[in-house]
Amino acid sequence: MDLSFEAESPLAPPAELLERLPSCDWLLQGDRCQIFFPPSEAPGRPQEQRCWSSFLEHRVPVVTEEVAREALLSFVDSKCCYGSAAAGDLVILELKQQALRRYRLETFSESRISEWTFQPFTNHSVDGPQRGTSPRLWDIKVQVPPMFQEDTRKFQVPHSSLVKECHKCHGHGRYKCSSCHGAGTVRCPSCSGAKRKARPARRCQMCSGSGRQRCSTCSGRGNKTCATCKGEKKLLHFLQLVIVWKNSLFEFVSEHQLDCPGELLAKARGETLFKDENTMVYPIVDFPLREICLASQRGIAEHSATLASRARVLQQRQTIELIPLTEVRYWYQGKTYVYYIYGTDHKVYVVDYPERYCCGCTII
Repeated sequence: MDLSFEAESPLAPPAELLERLPSCDWLLQGDRCQIFFPPSEAPGRPQEQRCWSSFLEHRVPVVTEEVAREALLSFVDSKCCYGSAAAGDLVILELKQQALRRYRLETFSESRISEWTFQPFTNHSVDGPQRGTSPRLWDIKVQVPPMFQEDTRKFQVPHSSLVKECHKCHGHGRYKCSSCHGAGTVRCPSCSGAKRKARPARRCQMCSGSGRQRCSTCSGRGNKTCATCKGEKKLLHFLQLVIVWKNSLFEFVSEHQLDCPGELLAKARGETLFKDENTMVYPIVDFPLREICLASQRGIAEHSATLASRARVLQQRQTIELIPLTEVRYWYQGKTYVYYIYGTDHKVYVVDYPERYCCGCTII
């Protein structure tokens, strides 16, 4: 057996090694990965007229001084280096409350790609083209996860298997060790092959005066089992279907005059005013706040443009939520400070707390 070569072959087989299966229509993406366009979907139901008066009758719960103080105390208790004296003794000067609207669009989609993959061939039965025509990728039936729950699954495409000689070891199952170049021994690291130690002058004990040591990489065999085919000499190549269920998210929070970070408001817990869920949703066009209408139109257009050519939309959901936001200005030991209470669960954002003892906590 000729093992004169070392393991420098590519990890993947050349593209010309794997012939195209006759039943698969694909658009090449790179060397071996193909993206399959989904079948066209029928349009959703027509736009419905909505009466928004009931949605706008929701009143924001009033944040009293007592509620504001309790929210801050709860926040301070959760921080290891915040003192509670300031939260207990502060004097609240002003409460500014606003009701924000958050628009959120979720688009749950499914995309399918195929890619060649392989595994060692162990002489088991081969499900190749001789057993039938491979189905088109969008014709393969799979169990869809719950809506808006992301997942990735891989499946072997039926009748796509091919047996080929291992491209890494050229069908030998082993290859020459790259550390000892097939010799099974390497130069002694202690005496550098001189067989003797200069100081004191004596025979090298590590290699017993031979100047060589057994190669630890191949255990002295001079060759190694091919890691690609596991010594089986052949590989089973097959098309692998990769299905990705993704939940794309678009969010918009209405403008406000208070200095609370937008990323906190985007994650805040709110009260749902409106919810619309269907295979496809239509833009909101008649909501009293024009910025919400524009956000709905923009979000649906962005998701449509992004997903139209590479994924199939399974479900869409759009909501409008009310997010309460309160700015609390207070006095403590001669200085004025501010903090914010946001969301229906009264989360707190502190700008500059007067009783902080170290810099190890993030103020959120």
